[in-house]
Amino acid sequence: MGMGKLALFVLLGASIGLATGVGGYTFVYANGAAYLSDNPAACANCHVMREQYEGWQRASHHAVATCNDCHTPAGFFSKYAVKASNGFFHSLYFTTGNHPDPIRIRPRNRAVTEGACRKCHATIVEAIEATPGTAHQQGMTDCLRCHNSVGHSEPLGHP
Repeated sequence: MGMGKLALFVLLGASIGLATGVGGYTFVYANGAAYLSDNPAACANCHVMREQYEGWQRASHHAVATCNDCHTPAGFFSKYAVKASNGFFHSLYFTTGNHPDPIRIRPRNRAVTEGACRKCHATIVEAIEATPGTAHQQGMTDCLRCHNSVGHSEPLGHP
């Protein structure tokens, strides 16, 4: 093995070690394991989410739904893929301070939440959509458009 290859392996090993160390430290420091649970308090670990958490505690869904019920898909792999993606971006925005105030739900996450509304309230959604002449039949099919304060007792920000 030549010196060039050895230097490349050392550099690669050091880079992987540094990334693993910094990532591990950040995970422990930020109580990352809490985000793997369904405990809504984990969502309030970041001060930016405090208002949403407190709004959820006052809202009608407090007794029947946690953050994950509305903000992650039902399947195991899709749930944790969304949690990983959101965790990365939440960490990035929190660390850089580059987030809108008030925070806003992103279109992809809005679609996940819309799907959760429709899943839990399937019977009533089907009945509403089958009723002729309703606003729902006139193209207004986004639950969150009119019902955006249900989960947090205050309207969610729009993208």
